[in-house]
Amino acid sequence: MAKAEPKTQRTKASVTAFIAAVEDDTRRKDAKAVDKLFRELTGEKPAMWGPSIVGYGEYTTPSGPWPRIGFSPRKANLVLYIMDGYDGEPLMKKLGKHKTGRSCLYINKLADVDQGVLREIVAKGWKSMAKKYPE
Repeated sequence: MAKAEPKTQRTKASVTAFIAAVEDDTRRKDAKAVDKLFRELTGEKPAMWGPSIVGYGEYTTPSGPWPRIGFSPRKANLVLYIMDGYDGEPLMKKLGKHKTGRSCLYINKLADVDQGVLREIVAKGWKSMAKKYPE
């Protein structure tokens, strides 16, 4: 039996056009700021993964390739995908208003969180993923 292709795959869609098309002004500005932060911390050019995830870098999972970190400016909140997770992370207590999922960090708007702490969390997650999944 053939292995099913993952639903979310890297595409050739424009990240710039995707971010520019975000309807809510605050969410669009936040998406631009997160893109700038991720580019700076990773040294990677972003790529679209599926129709709504902006991803940086890549690693291979049992089900196929996936971005090392990424984000999506959803209507309800800004979602940051930092695959290494957040369990027991002391920085999370200093971050500000947020929610977490398995490997998702949900932020209503960037103004709700400490930018320096967010930067540390993203940098730590990126480094951890690079160590776990070297190229």
